[in-house]
Amino acid sequence: MTAELTLTVDVAAPAGVVWDVVTDWPAQGEWMLATRVTVDDGTDGRRSGTALTAVTGVGPLSVRDPMVITEWDPPRRCVVRHTGSVVRGSGVFEVVPLGPERARIVWSELLDLPFGVLGRGGWPLVRPALRAGVARSLRAVARRCAERHRGEGRGADG
Repeated sequence: MTAELTLTVDVAAPAGVVWDVVTDWPAQGEWMLATRVTVDDGTDGRRSGTALTAVTGVGPLSVRDPMVITEWDPPRRCVVRHTGSVVRGSGVFEVVPLGPERARIVWSELLDLPFGVLGRGGWPLVRPALRAGVARSLRAVARRCAERHRGEGRGADG
């Protein structure tokens, strides 16, 4: 069974700034709740075919989430394929320009639920917590993007 979760957040920054912040994989841990992301090949990870690993959680309650970028269309869309034993399916984020100074992030997870009947039965219990965590993370990245944009504006003005 595939489970879907989609959330959006409007951002007070241009699409290019939003894209740069969201695709800075190692820095995702600064805004994504209880998550660390590494680029497996040591590059900046900004291309199709790149392998990434996210670890979400605390201590023994952490989940390892290996993934591969399957679609890379800057500054608009990135698709990853989650390839782990627990987290499987696709993650998609899109940056939609709303004008020269605003953008929207659309974050979707299309997850292949693990553990058969247990996974299907547990999804209604897990979904609200996952939704709340992603929503909190999106609010945090929106603030980070706006701060980055304001900082760039100050630098240009002297």
